Amino acid sequence: MSSPRVLFVCHTGSVSGAELVLIDLVRPWAGQSAFLFEDGPLHQSLAACGLNVEISRWGDGLNNVRRDSSFTKVVPVIGAMCGLIAEVARFARKHDVVYANSQKAFVLSAIAAKLMRRPLIWHLHDIISPAHFGKMQRRVQVLLANHCTVNVVVPSKAASDAFIAEGGRKELVAIVPNGLDISPETQTSAELRRELKLPQGPLIGVFSRLAEWKGQHIVLQALAKTPAVSCIIAGSALFGEEAYERRLRQMVGDLGIADRVYFLGQRNDVPRLMRAVDAIIHPSIDPEPFGRTLVEAMLAEVPVIATDAGAASDILEGGMAGTLVPPGDSDALAQAIGKAISRSPELAEQINHAARRARSHYGVAQMLDLTSRLIRQAAGDPA
Repeated sequence: MSSPRVLFVCHTGSVSGAELVLIDLVRPWAGQSAFLFEDGPLHQSLAACGLNVEISRWGDGLNNVRRDSSFTKVVPVIGAMCGLIAEVARFARKHDVVYANSQKAFVLSAIAAKLMRRPLIWHLHDIISPAHFGKMQRRVQVLLANHCTVNVVVPSKAASDAFIAEGGRKELVAIVPNGLDISPETQTSAELRRELKLPQGPLIGVFSRLAEWKGQHIVLQALAKTPAVSCIIAGSALFGEEAYERRLRQMVGDLGIADRVYFLGQRNDVPRLMRAVDAIIHPSIDPEPFGRTLVEAMLAEVPVIATDAGAASDILEGGMAGTLVPPGDSDALAQAIGKAISRSPELAEQINHAARRARSHYGVAQMLDLTSRLIRQAAGDPA
């Protein structure tokens, strides 16, 4: 049987955690198709992987629909949504499987795939809970998942449990941990700091898009309690969260730490930046479905501090591969930062253990094997 014809659908043209997973995931599918609701860097990345990329004529209308948007927010863009559904349906007709890589992409692809009688796989990169989605959105997602998908791919048990708790069918779920393939950095921290023009002295790093639930403000509060420690914050506000970025910039002045905090914006050299710092903070105040940053930090062989919520405990093996602190607790985070930059012998062993765990549990090959198998099964290929 020939290779299935796959249509990968994503709502954004930006590149964040879920999109980085997609870029890796499409590697075996060169020559297949991708449909994006908007243009952006993701277009070029998927094209570089050999995909034929199409951009919607209607996608810009969905920019103002947020995860927690009410029905009144959705009404003005119903026309754009219908246009998108028609576009996805037109492309789906030419393919054997539709693979939706985001929540917005899934909702519209579910209707289109049902109309075209094409099997649909939803890659759920989020935790479905009131902390992340409004009541209407949770109901719609689960209803469509239960009736329109052949599989719901999730990156962790935490994401699986949340989907099932909201009424999702357990038999649909396939846990596929996100995989990373990062070449080891050979330069020392000192060399990288000079090259990247980073400050000397104790330095921590935070690497994620700027959003309140990601918890960067807790890091700033902890920094105010840890004198002489500097911090780089890599990431930007991607999905209508510019007000939070402005709040963070105001906070550094209010807390008197403006000379120790460096906002780097969106970066494409995160592994090198990670290798250059003394510790990496993953400060989400709401549960994370996975935590790509955690695995990247483990591979960089740098101490990891994460909030004990969502998938972090599983990835860090209950604290054996990193330090876990309560969400939103700046005092506990400040204490953990102090210990992390001390580089004790016990910490060195933890770092080595974390690197071994990252390589054995979170490789790209395993992710590609599992997802490719699901796609072929959805297409009716027994191989």
